[in-house]
Amino acid sequence: MQKQLIERFAPVIRTLSAAELDGAQGLNDKLRLARDGDIEICYAPFEYINPQARVVIVGITPGRTQMLNALREARKQLDRGSDLVTTLVAAKQTGAFSGAMRPNLVNLLDRIGLNRLLKIPTCDALFGSAAHLVQTTSVLRNPVFIRGENYNGTPNMTRQPLLREQLITHFGEDAKALPSALFVPLGDKVTEALHFLADRGMMDRNRILDGLPHPSGANAERIAYFLGNKSRSALSVKTNADKLDQARAAMIQRVSAMA
Repeated sequence: MQKQLIERFAPVIRTLSAAELDGAQGLNDKLRLARDGDIEICYAPFEYINPQARVVIVGITPGRTQMLNALREARKQLDRGSDLVTTLVAAKQTGAFSGAMRPNLVNLLDRIGLNRLLKIPTCDALFGSAAHLVQTTSVLRNPVFIRGENYNGTPNMTRQPLLREQLITHFGEDAKALPSALFVPLGDKVTEALHFLADRGMMDRNRILDGLPHPSGANAERIAYFLGNKSRSALSVKTNADKLDQARAAMIQRVSAMA
């Protein structure tokens, strides 16, 4: 695990004001890693890699709320005198897939049988007693903002030079450190990014378990159908039932074959 960034930014985090830890103007200036026009990348303490992880759950990039939660936890740890690794572990665990997204994610992972593969009662344990089995991360590990707003996949990270560099340099570290883990991408943009890396030999395509609906609450209908809680006849025209059926069957088959 590279510690250069936390070594560089720990002194900055120690001096952040209460207002800055709540997102006050000027915070990004102190944590900026890079900028290209409207694109701004800021540091957040998310570089810890769990070497025991058997599954890696991959989002797109930390949002501002997740960034602030991690910074506050890092500050708390540093004020206690914790070492840098302990600080990174605590910051990483703070708020990982919290709120309404977590039960959706757990239900989706259980539906494809990942809990049985990992020999745990339910994937909810990945956020508690079985946390040693999981790595939560983002393809763009450090928070990306477009004109101050959370990055949502536009511009395309595999084509925009600064974002592509972040993807290859930082997420590539995760992939290399966990060559035997299963990578579960959340959303089409993340799936595209993982296959971009696989095309370049930076990760094993056979370790990418794609096809899961994004667990966001905004995706409720697709999640409900994938889980079998909504009938095909009740779906709106925007939901492609055939695609979801194919993805679910393929994922169940792949996970079962690994057991």
